[in-house]
Amino acid sequence: MLPADWIEHRRADGELVGWMRADGAGFRVYDLLGRDRTPAPGDPIDWLDAEELLDELGIGYLADRWTLRREGAERPVRIAEASPRGVTVVADEYGAASAVGAVLERFRLPFPVGDDLLPA
Repeated sequence: MLPADWIEHRRADGELVGWMRADGAGFRVYDLLGRDRTPAPGDPIDWLDAEELLDELGIGYLADRWTLRREGAERPVRIAEASPRGVTVVADEYGAASAVGAVLERFRLPFPVGDDLLPA
């Protein structure tokens, strides 16, 4: 569930790229998976820097391969859906997520995602 104090940021074409949250005199930046992407963990940044960071981050990382840690094992996955209602990933062993007509194992993760979803 999206926290009430998060402010959405959209790029020039209207696509949502993340959120900002006021933190003292500055802002913290969150990506579409709900991860804090503020450069220095303890230091909020100003509004314009937060907007630029989200614009540069974009949404391309959603298409990358990811690793899902579950029950002591790691599996390659791809993100199928990301929203404040949750994140769905699909198993991607041997590129299965790209195969047309493939029946894929799906995993539903809470938003924001935790440490069980990592960049591959």
